[in-house]
Amino acid sequence: MKIVSQESTTKDLAVESRSTDLDGDTPRFTRRETLLTMAGVLLVMLLASLDQTIVGTAMPRIITDLQGFDRYTWVTTAYLLTSTVMIPIYGKLSDIFGRKPIFLIGVVLFLIGSAASGAAQTMNQLIAFRAFQGLGAAALMPIAIAVIGDLFTPRERGKWQGVTGGVFGLSSILGPTAGGYITDHATWRWVFYVNLPIGIVALLVLIFLMPTLRGKNSGKASID
Repeated sequence: MKIVSQESTTKDLAVESRSTDLDGDTPRFTRRETLLTMAGVLLVMLLASLDQTIVGTAMPRIITDLQGFDRYTWVTTAYLLTSTVMIPIYGKLSDIFGRKPIFLIGVVLFLIGSAASGAAQTMNQLIAFRAFQGLGAAALMPIAIAVIGDLFTPRERGKWQGVTGGVFGLSSILGPTAGGYITDHATWRWVFYVNLPIGIVALLVLIFLMPTLRGKNSGKASID
């Protein structure tokens, strides 16, 4: 009897470990869903990373046009302050309500802030609109990384995290180059307006093709 019980226990443990491995390695979404969602996520990440490099190149022209040399540091500082404060808040809200709605809210706020920044007529307006833009940008990077964890199995996450790292490398090359070209051949306002067509495409992809991603504790936690 003891031998039988040991064998049955061993078989039960083997079945449990095998089922756990299958759960960890089995894709939770179709290949089409994952690829199209990642296309939108990577576009959003490119927008957020480009915005941090493209604006710096155009700042001398912006300062000359808006006559705000004494406040030029606030154009970047206001953006960083609001985005830094909101990052943990967006992360917690995405755990509660799901990744997709919070991600979409961040993209919409970012695009509104981009359009408003491009239309700014004074340095104070630009600072205020950049702060508003930072409210949306705070949702882009952390939720994009969380989406990778929700979409892919542990075995695949490293590969896709490497792809996101390539986006940062691409933006470090394209950002200053695009900023200089735009300010030399057009108005500096297109440094912000260039976000709109790319962002709208990414937004449509995420709205219609991104699956609803929810954590295990979604809907159970309360907002403190």
